[in-house]
Amino acid sequence: MARTNSNCSSQCNGQGVERRLCRRLLALWSIAALGCGFFAGTALVAQQPKPNEYQVKATYLYNFGRFVKWPETDPAGKGDSFSVCVLGQDPFGPVLDSTLAGEALDGKPVVPRRLSKPQGAGECRILFISTTEEKHLKEILTAVDEGGVLTVSDMPGFTRRGGMIQFVLEGDRVRFEINLASAENARLVMSSELLKVATNVKRNGRSGD
Repeated sequence: MARTNSNCSSQCNGQGVERRLCRRLLALWSIAALGCGFFAGTALVAQQPKPNEYQVKATYLYNFGRFVKWPETDPAGKGDSFSVCVLGQDPFGPVLDSTLAGEALDGKPVVPRRLSKPQGAGECRILFISTTEEKHLKEILTAVDEGGVLTVSDMPGFTRRGGMIQFVLEGDRVRFEINLASAENARLVMSSELLKVATNVKRNGRSGD
């Protein structure tokens, strides 16, 4: 752990919030390439010194659940598990399952689910929308609109079109941007720490398809 803490200290000399997150989440040395400070010490990060793109994104999906507050009246919150869903072609494969195995959020076990159609997406807490669903994005977002579902994708223009969190690449680093208006419409509360480590926070709603 001493080596991890030393690396964390040396890598997090940027913005104050990232430095605080680094200490708070006990991030491993790989945070320097993965957004400095957002990762908790999950088994995936600990076991993979050089995670690939979708290992990083899978870890982000879990951590988003730690920095977002769902409304108490959220229908998806009434179940006995915390569902992280992938809609469309799954780019994660077994990585998502191994990342979420044994984890809990909001006092409930985290369960990965794969969906081939938007029906049932309203029961998810976090919904990753695959790029294969780009032609149906408007329909999908309408289906979960105001339903307390955190929508995430890496398709181009996702936040511009009303999605909440979009993965973006900065060189070889996986980062993310946020459409705060879309999240607020769904009654989701994003922590200030999450907003501060985003590369961009859009405060307007959907601007087109």
